[in-house]
Amino acid sequence: MTDTTTGQTGWQPPKVWTFDAETGGTWAKTNRPTAGAQYDRALPEGSHALQLYSLATPNGVKVSILLEELLDAGISAAEYDAWPIRISDSDQFSSGFVAVNPNSKIPALVDRSGPAPVRVFESGHILLYLAEKFGAFLPADPARKTEVLNWLFWLQGAAPFAGGGFGHFYAYAPEKYEYPINRYTMEVKRQLDLLDQLLADRPYIGGADYTIADIAIWPWYGQMVLNRVYNAAEFLDAGRYKNVLRWATEIAARPAVRRGLMVTRTWGEEAEQVPERHSPADFAGKNL
Repeated sequence: MTDTTTGQTGWQPPKVWTFDAETGGTWAKTNRPTAGAQYDRALPEGSHALQLYSLATPNGVKVSILLEELLDAGISAAEYDAWPIRISDSDQFSSGFVAVNPNSKIPALVDRSGPAPVRVFESGHILLYLAEKFGAFLPADPARKTEVLNWLFWLQGAAPFAGGGFGHFYAYAPEKYEYPINRYTMEVKRQLDLLDQLLADRPYIGGADYTIADIAIWPWYGQMVLNRVYNAAEFLDAGRYKNVLRWATEIAARPAVRRGLMVTRTWGEEAEQVPERHSPADFAGKNL
């Protein structure tokens, strides 16, 4: 039974939960209570040492943005092939992808530059791996590096509240429920207020320089205040976070960010999609 005034239900959890049916809503069929490959299929491979398997979600674009930034910084060894993992089609449960990321989540990276391929998964770890590998977008000074990593790891803990919490119940759940929307809205606004206070005193998340902390946090919170995810900027009163808006707008204008957002994008206007990326030529004719 549902209370029509609050949207709350009288459902009570059983003593032992069982998977009887999909829960409904967007992405429901991708959720299962078991891990591992569901079918056999090898991943495609290109000619570059770095192979990115991703989708242009806020998590996925972190890595494509960093790779494009590295290339703009003149680091030619950061050239890469990118392949879409269509999570709505369960590509993440193929044997090939599970071999790269047993957790079946995008993004995932394979680095073939050494004597044996190295798999790298979890978006924050991929950013750290690439920044250390190429010596870019991460300060060498221990104190400054630690401050950047403080915020990189903050994002890894905070983003699930923004995505799996707020985003799910506000934008994707089959019904609107007051309690979870209020609960996660309060937390997301607290996070935005935290970032707004931080950015009142510094141009970038980690301090004076643009780093992997910005590249990690912008796809979630920058795009949220710019109304690019969840269509929730008005609901969140995003205009009040003026420092976050300043930071978000500046980063959105970076050429590497604009390109990175297109990589492994498989929806929207064709001029904004680069489903596979193998060279800079793949951006020809795109809306840059």
